[in-house]
Amino acid sequence: MKTTQQLSHTDAQTILNAIQDECAQKGQGCAIAVVDPHGDLIAFLRMDGCGLPPIQIAQNKAYTAAREGIPSKLLGERSRAEGFPMTNFGELRYVTWGGGLPVIVEGRVVGAVGVSGLPEDEDMRLAQLGIEALLRSLNV
Repeated sequence: MKTTQQLSHTDAQTILNAIQDECAQKGQGCAIAVVDPHGDLIAFLRMDGCGLPPIQIAQNKAYTAAREGIPSKLLGERSRAEGFPMTNFGELRYVTWGGGLPVIVEGRVVGAVGVSGLPEDEDMRLAQLGIEALLRSLNV
């Protein structure tokens, strides 16, 4: 990580590699997006066997997590619990499915990861696995 402000390309690659290796061991394919704190794409991978819809969904999950600083699924749960329609955010890219997680270092959102193409629980697990690999590499 160049600074604690934002993920570097090397950081993004660490996340992608960890998720890709895990999926390859299980014969799975998914889409993986890594974004900066504003939700702009740093790195992306669509693995073999992954369909077309997960391409945009992974990017939108990461975008949502980065912009809101919380998991994409948590945003959806809060929205439903409070009766606050997602359309009220005025942000058409927001999604409420699990698989988008913010990357938090030293209390700051430095980016986010989005995984799509597998069952929701697996998308969430893989996103977390990628973040943990990054944090280990940074000794955080």
